[in-house]
Amino acid sequence: MQHADQKKIGFAIVGLGKFATEQMMPAFKETKHARLVALVSGSPDKAARLARAYGIEPKNIYNYQNFDTIRDNPAVEVVYVVLPPALHAEYTERAARAGKHVLSEKPMAPTVADCQRMIEACKKAGKKLMIAYRAQYEPFNLDAIARIRRGELGKLLQITADHGRIVDPVDDPADTWRVVQKMAGGGSLMDIGIYSLNAARYLTGEEPTEVTAQEMTDKSDPRFQEVEDRIHFTLRFPGGTLATCTSAYSIQQVKRFRAFGSQAWLDLDPATDYDRHHLVIGDKEGQREPQLKEGNQFAAELDHMAECVLKNKTPKTPGEEGLRDIRLVHAIYEAARTGKKVKV
Repeated sequence: MQHADQKKIGFAIVGLGKFATEQMMPAFKETKHARLVALVSGSPDKAARLARAYGIEPKNIYNYQNFDTIRDNPAVEVVYVVLPPALHAEYTERAARAGKHVLSEKPMAPTVADCQRMIEACKKAGKKLMIAYRAQYEPFNLDAIARIRRGELGKLLQITADHGRIVDPVDDPADTWRVVQKMAGGGSLMDIGIYSLNAARYLTGEEPTEVTAQEMTDKSDPRFQEVEDRIHFTLRFPGGTLATCTSAYSIQQVKRFRAFGSQAWLDLDPATDYDRHHLVIGDKEGQREPQLKEGNQFAAELDHMAECVLKNKTPKTPGEEGLRDIRLVHAIYEAARTGKKVKV
């Protein structure tokens, strides 16, 4: 049953790019506890058009210069930062100072120091900080985690996780920031490899103790003058699981993982797409495909943040979760640069 609008938590979206407008904004139509009440954009015409489409009052449209006045708008309780990673820390700090809770897109920020600033700003303001790891709210991923925890695969021994896509700023200007180091903080590893990394962590339920890595980037390619293309990395977990992961900006789309246990394996392909997930389990009896229902991971993520505000709970994916990934991302970069194992 839908809650009355006045019982819903009001969100402001900062940044009206492709992901915000095509995935997140439509998801509010399926939320139970969250509603979209404000927009922040550097494009007045775009903001006005979207505000009309979503029934947002003109007075609740902000730009990047007057953003701080959002403190005077009690309808906004959560600020959702959907900007390039280099801007996450700034707008998280500004939102916290304005007295708002913060939901920030992943990767959390380019550096460990930026992540720590975000955590401290929200802590100082007494506000919640959640990182938008949507896969951790997606039904197929949650089912895979539950099966591993129940021991359906036996002892978890090996994980492979691969994420790749073609990045081409010429064909798709929305990709432009992804190949600019000062905006993205890194290349494929920071942007999509983090899905492989995060999956290895939530499937094992452990933190890795050691990483190795190799990078392959064609520096003659104009896309990769500042950021890396392909990275292959391995993670060693204390329980004995080894994870082999990849990320790439020059291969056709792949978003998958496979978990190998002593008694069975589990394959989710795609694993981190927006929809159409496909789960297969194999053992000595053969293969089967559990029939699961797709769910709106974006709406689930927004509702979780809203419920954390309503019930004063700590988010499932707090700032500390994002910080752990960024520490590991930089360890992977170090391992790729030096060719040596890096203890973490």
